Amino acid sequence: MAETTKGLSIKLIIGAVIATLLVCSGIAYYVFTNYFMDNKKTVQREPGIFLKLGDKDGLVLNIGSVNSGRYLKIGLILELSPDKNAAPKEGKSLSPEEVKIQDIVLHVLRSQKPEEFEPNKQEQLKTLLKNEINAALGKDRVYQVYITTFLLQ
Repeated sequence: MAETTKGLSIKLIIGAVIATLLVCSGIAYYVFTNYFMDNKKTVQREPGIFLKLGDKDGLVLNIGSVNSGRYLKIGLILELSPDKNAAPKEGKSLSPEEVKIQDIVLHVLRSQKPEEFEPNKQEQLKTLLKNEINAALGKDRVYQVYITTFLLQ
């Protein structure tokens, strides 16, 4: 009887070790594939439409308070998702959506403090502009924000 219990306990220990190894292997595989491998899935999207804000020189605006005497000249180009419902644009007048976008951009830029325009914070500024425009338009219309000119005086 002692030999049967001894054989049963050895089989039980071996089975527990194998089960533990299988569970650990599964966890290791999950962690490795989800956190350590470069799984950047490329999202297929339609080519964007580029919209330049402002005139040929971009936007010129005062920043900070009205009496601060600080000015920003910035060239912005937005890559927008194509709007299939939009009517073709005629002449040089802006569409209602373009007017709304320009208003949002001016509001965001004017509300920033001069310290927010430092070179190491430009990515944050681009993300802020993208998020504010997308929130106002009610959908993810902006793919990317490009800064082409930047002059702070």
